[in-house]
Amino acid sequence: MGLALISGSVLITDGGLATELQARGHDLSDALWSARLLADDPREIAAVHAGYYRAGAKIATTASYQASFEGFASRGIDRNEAAGLLRRSVDLAKTARDEAGADGLLVAASVGPYGAALADGSEYRGRYGLSVAALRRWHRPRLEVLAESGADVLACETVPDVDEAEALVDLVASVGAPAWLSYTIDGTRTRAGQSLAEAFAVAAGAPEIVAVGVNCCAPEDVGPAIEIAMDAGKPVIVYPNSGERWDGRGWAGPRTFSATLATQWVAAGASIIGGCCRVGPPDIAALAAIAPRR
Repeated sequence: MGLALISGSVLITDGGLATELQARGHDLSDALWSARLLADDPREIAAVHAGYYRAGAKIATTASYQASFEGFASRGIDRNEAAGLLRRSVDLAKTARDEAGADGLLVAASVGPYGAALADGSEYRGRYGLSVAALRRWHRPRLEVLAESGADVLACETVPDVDEAEALVDLVASVGAPAWLSYTIDGTRTRAGQSLAEAFAVAAGAPEIVAVGVNCCAPEDVGPAIEIAMDAGKPVIVYPNSGERWDGRGWAGPRTFSATLATQWVAAGASIIGGCCRVGPPDIAALAAIAPRR
C-alpha cells in the first residue's frame, strides 16, 4: 500500500471486527477477544471481512489485534501454531477480498498495542513501565510474522503512548513494510498524556509509515486530531468509535458517529476514514456513499 494509493482520494476502511462478531452471536469475553476465533471459528472472521467489503470498505483489518504469542501460550498453543494463526488472520481477509472480486481492495494486518495483550484495559492508559527497547523486543516476533504474511499494510493501531510508537516505527523500518500509525487519544493528547504534536512527530521522518492518525476514540476528538496530524506531512487516517462509552459493564451514552460528521473529517484533510468499536457495516456503507465528495 504505497502513498500513490491513498493520496488525492478517500479510502474507506472497515468498522469494528469484534462488534460484528458479537452481533453474530459470539461471546468475546475472553483474554484473546476476537483472536480466539482464529482457532475456534475462522469462517466467521472471513464472513465479517466479506460483510465490510460488501458495505463499501476498501480495507479489511485482520483479527490479529489482540493476538500474541504470550496470549496463545496461555491456551496451550505453541509458538509455531501461534505464528500460523497470525498468518491465518491475514489469509482470512485475503480470502474475503478475493471473493469480493472488486479492484483496489486491501488487507491491513492489525498490530495491536502491548496493552491489548494484557487484556486489562492498559491500551487506554499506556505508560506500561517498559522501555522503548523492551517494547521493541516484545513486538518484534509478531510484527515480523505479520510483515511476511502478504498483507498490503501493517496497521499499528490503538497506540496509547509515544514510547510504544517509537518502538513500532523502528520495527517497521527494520522489516521494510508499509504501515500506518494510529493513536488512541483523549482530546488532543495520547491516552498516556503526551501531546499529539509530539506523537505524530515520531513518524514524520519514517518513509515506511504511509499514514498517521487516530482510532478507538470519541468522534468529536477526530477533527482537532486531523489538524495536528497534517503537520506530519503524511496522509491522515481516522476511525473512531461510535461515541458510546464503555462503563465497565456495557456501552452507554449516545451514538455520535455519522457520515455527516465524516464529511467534516474529509474536508479537514483525512485520506482514510472508517470506524472502530460499535461501528458496523451500515455505518461503513454510509461513509462509502460520501467518500467521493472530497
